[in-house]
Amino acid sequence: MLFIAFLALTACSKHQGKKNVAITGIDSTLRPGDDFFRYVNGKWYDSVSIPASQAGVGAYMFMNFPQRMKLQGILDSISKSNNPKGSIAQKVGDFYASGMDTVTINKRGYEPIKPLLAKIEAINDLPSLMDFVSNEVKAENYSIIAFGVSPDQKNSSMNIAEIYQTGVGLPDRDYYFKSDSSTVAIQKAYKKYLASLFQLTGSNADEAKKNADLVYSIDKQIAVSHKTKVELRDVQANYNKIAVTNLVKRHPNIDWTTFLKNVGAKTDSINVCQPAYYDALNKLLKTIPINNWKIYLKANSIERYAEYLSKPFADASFEYTKVLSGQAVQKSRGEKMANVIDNYLGEALGELYVKKYFSEDAKKRMLTLVNNLQKAYANRIDKLEWMSPVTKQKAKEKLFAITKKIGYPDKWRDYSKVQIARNTYFENVVSASKAAYQFQLAKVGKAVDRSEWYTTVPTVTAYNNPTANEIVFPAGILQPPYFDNNADDALNYGGIGMVIGHEITHTFDDQGAQYDKDGNLKDWWTKEDYAQFKSRIQQVIDLYSTYTVLNDLHINGAMTVGENTADIAGIAVAYDAFKMTQQGKGNEKIDGFTPDQRFFISIAKIWRVKMKDEFLRLWINNNPHSPPNWRVNGPLMNTTPFYDAFNVKPGDKMFLPKKDRITIW
Repeated sequence: MLFIAFLALTACSKHQGKKNVAITGIDSTLRPGDDFFRYVNGKWYDSVSIPASQAGVGAYMFMNFPQRMKLQGILDSISKSNNPKGSIAQKVGDFYASGMDTVTINKRGYEPIKPLLAKIEAINDLPSLMDFVSNEVKAENYSIIAFGVSPDQKNSSMNIAEIYQTGVGLPDRDYYFKSDSSTVAIQKAYKKYLASLFQLTGSNADEAKKNADLVYSIDKQIAVSHKTKVELRDVQANYNKIAVTNLVKRHPNIDWTTFLKNVGAKTDSINVCQPAYYDALNKLLKTIPINNWKIYLKANSIERYAEYLSKPFADASFEYTKVLSGQAVQKSRGEKMANVIDNYLGEALGELYVKKYFSEDAKKRMLTLVNNLQKAYANRIDKLEWMSPVTKQKAKEKLFAITKKIGYPDKWRDYSKVQIARNTYFENVVSASKAAYQFQLAKVGKAVDRSEWYTTVPTVTAYNNPTANEIVFPAGILQPPYFDNNADDALNYGGIGMVIGHEITHTFDDQGAQYDKDGNLKDWWTKEDYAQFKSRIQQVIDLYSTYTVLNDLHINGAMTVGENTADIAGIAVAYDAFKMTQQGKGNEKIDGFTPDQRFFISIAKIWRVKMKDEFLRLWINNNPHSPPNWRVNGPLMNTTPFYDAFNVKPGDKMFLPKKDRITIW
């Protein structure tokens, strides 16, 4: 029924725009086919300054900086109102006010965590150590066990308890084993940060350094068992549903029976996402002395709460952040608090944001865009030369089964269990954390709520959730340069259209392609077709691995392959959908640019980003997306209509022979 109803929808938008959105900043001295990112963004890039409190500036994730300014405006206003006790406004406003009250926060010092440190000091054996660990899990303080609840990957209508690797303080396990100068600087900064935390809680300088070295040593022993970023992309390997009775036998030192009882989880099985980590942890609990574990847990707990304590703790945290990201000065208190409220009471704040900033007309037009791209995707599947008819039919069934979420949730989360007061910032954080944990815990063994969102409404992002076969576009991203309800189709299809195509493609990337239309890890391919698909995925890995950043860093093609695949196909399907529109079928110029040229320029504008070198290195090592310039140039090198639109020829730096251009979907 969904498939038939969808075909009845028109793919042709008659909306040509209520205003002429001018394209400025083009560097006409450059050939578009040499570096299209700089052709569109170079003048901006060379003239813009990164705010001292940020690691970058521009579109994409850095749009969350001005977003936080909008949120801060809401919070400033509501925190000064006399709101009914227990209301959303009261909780959001008072939480914000408590965090802005730095006089009280600084006066308290580290008093709020003294009871926690006392509990650690009282640990005298393995059972008491594990009791502490499990009790802290209920406040989302994950030290050596990370416990969560997610849809069962092979029974996606039901939720299952799961555990995954954790326990290291550096951004990733590889940071412990690299010896290049930038990584060594980060290692030193991390150790210095740990030592600072120990000193701030009563240790002398020598003892603090000794403790920091000890914690780092335990971190490194744990890191050995961690999977790499590339290994974590193997969704089949991350599914290990194990009976609790077997887990108890396998890890006697962890004592899963007591752990699950303490955390309140009633279940007979758990998905152990990375078994090697828990096998190693079971051994380390015996080989590392209890007193050393106590020092490790103190470091973990202080670090978990450092940002919610007095200024010296926040300053110590920032000194480490500065080395990681290159950010020059700390964010303003108001911006920090907007981020905290978004993290802990996200849907409550989102409800207030939508009322002020989101247009229902935008939601309607966005749905039209999504529907048109969905139809264009079906047409592309029909034309694939490498895929058999039987697999094409399965692919289209999955395509038309996608759930589309736009703007904000149909129902908002209940925060009635969160207790908030204006003068207890730390306790507010703990209360919100405990409520968030209970919200997750209540799902164990229950049916999945398909209406739930996994990002907050104001966030500039979009995502694909494979276990629900859904694509989600929160209100935060539905603004320029991604989406402008008054702009012509070329800009919107090149902007948000690429994002839509990108998210749809995650349904069919190297990970998403392993899930069926209902969100289960289940093979729906013929053997021959899947081999063809994998060979094309390998082409993406090989091509992007040749791209360099900062002269000496290569993009990790295997780590970024899902996002790069989605970029390549996302542009292709967005272009096809654009060509269904009235503007796309014509050739009328606006500001001297053809419709196709405006489409491709819009793509470059949505990745208009400049970032600190330190942050770019952090990005390359940890982010599954390619850096912004390669999110433009990389996929366009594989897009033949781009060559036609800008007369890209052999000899241009972005030129690839037609036989080498990658087409997957």
